[in-house]
Amino acid sequence: MVERDTLQRFVFTEFPVRGEFVRLGATWEAVTENRNYPPVVRRLLGETMVAGALLAATLKFNGSLILQIQGNGPVPLLVVECTSERTLRGLAHWHEPISEGSLRDVLGDGNLVITIDPQDEKSRYQSVVNLEGDSIATVLESYLAQSEQISTRLWIASNDKNAAGLMLQRVPGESTDDDDAWERTVHLSQTVSESELLRLPSEELLYRLFHEESVRVFDHEPVSFRCTCSREKVRNMLRAFGHDEVQSILADEGKISVNCEFCNQLYEFDSVDAAMLFVDEVSPEVPPTTH
Repeated sequence: MVERDTLQRFVFTEFPVRGEFVRLGATWEAVTENRNYPPVVRRLLGETMVAGALLAATLKFNGSLILQIQGNGPVPLLVVECTSERTLRGLAHWHEPISEGSLRDVLGDGNLVITIDPQDEKSRYQSVVNLEGDSIATVLESYLAQSEQISTRLWIASNDKNAAGLMLQRVPGESTDDDDAWERTVHLSQTVSESELLRLPSEELLYRLFHEESVRVFDHEPVSFRCTCSREKVRNMLRAFGHDEVQSILADEGKISVNCEFCNQLYEFDSVDAAMLFVDEVSPEVPPTTH
């Protein structure tokens, strides 16, 4: 049986190389549900979801990792948020005309932005690098080589139903007597096809690639879609607009409607809801009392 929505880690026991395999099924469908993404946008977003899930799984933290690809092409924005609880959400912006082409044709010139937002009181960390590479996989490889100095290789695939990816990393700071180990594991992995990534059970895939090596495979970890939007967050956003701006929108529209771009949840506020946004800012005059 082909598992969906799981992450599986593995390590090579005789040399310092580790890996991860992730496949998204229902998670991927939830991200694209009710979204009329063109095929090229859908494919790139699926690959970015997988890249974000693989990258987040390498970090030991409680919080969220946000991967953004910003460009000046027909697809100016891809955003994926992954949490330490293995939940994901993502979105893409695009404008017409758009068609298949090289990554540079679709994204244009731009940046890869990685933001790590811990749940504790530690400061957010953000890294920005130029987009370099001819695929989402090679863009992330370039980022890790530049910012983290970690040798990494990725193989990623996406279709309408699934998105999947395999990642290999050299374990930093560890040496080995097997000087060819990294090159050998990369060479073996390069034989994987998109069809195998999307369709083979993870254990079968790893055995096919690395049956001549000693590999320890860990238990599957579930991955799921979850959006963190809420009515309270929208209320806070509207408060930030200010009373006059909110009243202006009400005068023009009759109500305020806000759609979450990640999950398409609709939040609506009428005149009474809008008044309640600022009720705490009003300090009513209280007549003096006599005791």
